[in-house]
Amino acid sequence: MTNHTTHLTLTQTPAWHALQAHCAQLSPRHLNALFAEDPQRFEKFALPQAGLLFDFSKQRVTQETLQHLIKLAEARDLTGFIRRMATGEAINTTENRAALHIALRAQSPFYIDGVPALAAQIQEVSETRQRMRAIVDKIRSGNQIGASGASIRHIVNLGVGGSDLGPRMAAFALADQVIDVRFVANIDPAEFKLAVRDLNPAETLFIVSSKTFTTQETLANAQAARDWLGATLGNEKTGAHFLAATNNVKAAVAFGIAPDRCFPLPEWVGGRYSLWSAIGLPLACAIGMDAFEELLAGAADMDTHFINAPFAENMPVLMALIGIWNINFLGATSLAVIPYAHRLGLLPAYLQQLDMESNGKHVTREGQPVDYATAPIVWGSAGTVGQHAFHQLFYQGTHLTPIDFIVPVNEQDGKRSANQEALVANALAQSAALMKGKSLEEAHAELISTGLDAEKAAQLAPHLTCAGNQPSSTLLMSALTPRTLGNLVALYEHKVAVQGWIWNVNSFDQFGVEYGKKMAREILPKMLAGVGDFDCSTKSLLATIQNWNTKKTTDNN
Repeated sequence: MTNHTTHLTLTQTPAWHALQAHCAQLSPRHLNALFAEDPQRFEKFALPQAGLLFDFSKQRVTQETLQHLIKLAEARDLTGFIRRMATGEAINTTENRAALHIALRAQSPFYIDGVPALAAQIQEVSETRQRMRAIVDKIRSGNQIGASGASIRHIVNLGVGGSDLGPRMAAFALADQVIDVRFVANIDPAEFKLAVRDLNPAETLFIVSSKTFTTQETLANAQAARDWLGATLGNEKTGAHFLAATNNVKAAVAFGIAPDRCFPLPEWVGGRYSLWSAIGLPLACAIGMDAFEELLAGAADMDTHFINAPFAENMPVLMALIGIWNINFLGATSLAVIPYAHRLGLLPAYLQQLDMESNGKHVTREGQPVDYATAPIVWGSAGTVGQHAFHQLFYQGTHLTPIDFIVPVNEQDGKRSANQEALVANALAQSAALMKGKSLEEAHAELISTGLDAEKAAQLAPHLTCAGNQPSSTLLMSALTPRTLGNLVALYEHKVAVQGWIWNVNSFDQFGVEYGKKMAREILPKMLAGVGDFDCSTKSLLATIQNWNTKKTTDNN
């Protein structure tokens, strides 16, 4: 049922006003006080689901906060949005497309109000996945042969954005040693050269991953790959060393990739949500098709939970609402994602695109300016490395910085070494210390205990104080496996979509990105020709570049 308040702007809703009033009452209170008042706080603010446990007890919320946030979700008809997405309605309103990434990993049709949904899409995906399994099994068994008769031993994915970040992140997290899989995204020639510098062209296969098959960076790298292969194998034999994952098979064929070597990408999935599709082909090569399907199954588990669980027990919804609380009411501008697992080191970069490209918007779905903050700046790196770099800002800086700690408890083989124990202990210690802080009295007593005299201790004590009260969530994973990684990534996908819906922005387009690409296409030919009507800064930069290149040519002659 659509709530009657959905016609109001977000900040006009009674639920928003109630949250503002509640924030004024709660924000002066410290997390230490909230824990002291409620010894059962963890039990009330922790939620297990699939292979994860989501502990948000260190967020600056109470049960009253959650009640207000859920009322906001209800006022924005979040239930209706979830239903519309799951049934394939065109929720990407600016492009008149569905956003059906859940169909990429669904095991069977969803039943919405007793009616099956997504049956046709699931059949389409299944056919592509069967073709993926055939080629992946052939590659990993050593039976995929290149033009010279040598087995393919190396895969290089050529893609950028959603055609690179997801597969790259997951391959780094999960890859075994059966096949060597590498990734090239940057148009900078250095990345391509570094990726292929120790490879044998006869044993190398390139996957051109591009939904449109028009992306400048990807096509430039595909041409570099063709030239590199042709220099050794001959130009007429390069086709045997390419595959494509695309929605534009015609363009891939025009490039020289045979139709039976093209894996279609549905129109109804956006790039940053396409990890689960044929864009995941390099990932499947890196981990095997069985593991890839386990990844899909983990995501499907989270999808089922998201679609069916009540908001008060719904992990993506609660995660999204807490993010809205931090951003729109507590005033946070960023979200730090700190995975305590080296193999999850690329997760923050993946989530940057997922979150900031989806919800970095300044107008509503109706085209009206928003009067509230939307997507946070997402950043972070793997712990414990960050502890020796930017954690200082968490402890003693001037920014409110919500943090997601992501902690696999066991190593990938299920074991726990002494180093793994220390890694987990560091993660828990960071979240506890950032919550608790250190008072001036505690700092002074600590200095006195080291033998420092009282006067010197009083001088130094302010430098040791930490305010604490930094909000954080901890996501425990039993171990980093394909299934738990699927749980995790789908959790963040749905969190972002929920926030976008409540903020009334379209999470599924990216016209700002397209504008930057268009500008680059306009500048390049004019730069090469030495002409162009640009702003004074751009003209001066182009002139400097031209002068430098002219001088270099003169010097070389």
